[in-house]
Order: sequence, then C-alpha cells, then structure tokens
Amino acid sequence: YKLEFLQDTGSFKVRGAANFLLNLDSAKQERGIVTYSTGNHGKATAFIADRIGSKARVCLSNNVPYNKRKEIEKAGGELIVYGKNQDEAERRALELREQRGYSVVPPFDDAYIIAGQGTIGLEIMDVLPEVDSILVPLSGGGLISGIAIAVKSINPDCKVIGVSMDRGAAMAESIKQGKPVQVEEVQTLADSLQGGILLHNKYTFDIVREYVDDTVLVTEKEIALGITYAFEQDHYVLEGAAAVGIAALLCDKVYDYGQNVVIITTGGNIDNLQFLSVISDSTNHPDF
Repeated sequence: YKLEFLQDTGSFKVRGAANFLLNLDSAKQERGIVTYSTGNHGKATAFIADRIGSKARVCLSNNVPYNKRKEIEKAGGELIVYGKNQDEAERRALELREQRGYSVVPPFDDAYIIAGQGTIGLEIMDVLPEVDSILVPLSGGGLISGIAIAVKSINPDCKVIGVSMDRGAAMAESIKQGKPVQVEEVQTLADSLQGGILLHNKYTFDIVREYVDDTVLVTEKEIALGITYAFEQDHYVLEGAAAVGIAALLCDKVYDYGQNVVIITTGGNIDNLQFLSVISDSTNHPDF
C-alpha cells in the first residue's frame, strides 16, 4: 500500500494544494483563496492556506458528509455549502472569484495540482522501481494523471489502472464515450470520488486517455469489502474512495497485474457512524 491516508489532513490532497498555493504570488495569497471540493481537497487547501497566512473559502455541495465539513472548519477554512452537486459548488466558487478577486484552487484539472499529486509516483519508483501495476482511485483524474506521467517516464511498462465506483464514475464514462461528459451524482461509500471532470476539461481527460492503461468499476458492496479488509487485516481505517483498489483486487476486477502491485490508499476521512456500520455488517466479512 501507499499510505496516503496518513498524510496531514488525512489524504493525498495536501500534495497538490501545497504545490498550487506555494506557487501563488504573495498578493494573491493575501487577497484570499476559494475552492470547491467533495471534502478532502477543501480540507487540504484550508490547511495549507492557514499555514501561509491566507484564508480559504471552501464551496461544498449538500452531498458532502458532515464529518468532512467539520474537518474543513477545524483546518481553518470558511464553509460555503451550496447546491446539490459538485458542479454547482464549482459555479459558486467561480462567482466568488469574479465578485471578490479570490484565486481559485482547482481540485484536479490544473498543472500544479497534477504535479503535486505526481510526487506519489516518484516516491513509488524510488522505493519499488520493479512495480508492475499501480491501482489508483479515479475521480477527476488529477491524482492518476500525476502518478501515470511520473511513473511511465521512468518505467513505461508499469500498468496504471484507475478504479472508480459504479455510481456516477465521470472519468470512466468520459473515456468510454471519447469526450468529457456529465454524470449524475449518486450517494456512494466512495463520496470523495463524486463529481464531474468538467466539460471544458483542460488536462486530465487527455492525460488519462493517453497514459492510463485501464479503468475498472466496483460496486458499493465491493467497496464495503475493501474497507472491512483493510481494517481486519491491517487495522487501517479507510474511507470508501481509498478502498476501491483493494476492492478491485479482492473481487477479481483486475487481470494481468503482475507480481508487484501498489494500491494507493488515498484517505481516511470517513464518518465514524458510516465506518462502524460497514465493519459491523456480517455480510462484509467473507473468508479473505
């Protein structure tokens, strides 16, 4: 496993947020920052903004769980809950940019964000250069884009596989249709993977299409199995999005992955009651 849930803020998102914000000039940092998020990017942006003496406004849809809202506020962010999905939260962030001059910190479709997340790939290659496959949770594509570019620049034969939930997988559906498309957001254990990829996508769609070897989908039951497996076998507390790679392997969704496989466990910011509900369900405890 690549244990990104142990990062500050509990997810990999702090990498991209730090790279973006530290490349803003001081005047823009002082003027203020706004972002839109399904939770983890907002928390990471608030955390880094606070440490550089700035203030992050974080636009969230009503789909974002309460625990993630609370964590954003604890990290120093100002919550703006708006709309029924990620696209509507994004529109509110763009309105605030126009009205107040804030700098928008994109959650995925940005060169600085992609490069920040790509440091994960460099670290993997430093420790395990003989890696055969990497399983990466797939949402807007910032994480997998950075990892794929970094890894394949060193080892072109390494497979990079994106894993999404089967409910509203925007990037997987866009790749299937050959263009960025909108999908309906549906409640899922992998709430961090919700949201679209932007119809005006600049970077990640083309990068994923060129560099990512395959995308696979897992069901809600399979995600629950992944969460339970990580807890029972390794005592890891993972959110649903972080467990999709485990689920894909457990449920034979990935083939020809070789001997050396890395699973990116992206975050541990799961609601306590949701986690207890998953691990206490006897149907999520097969013979591993």
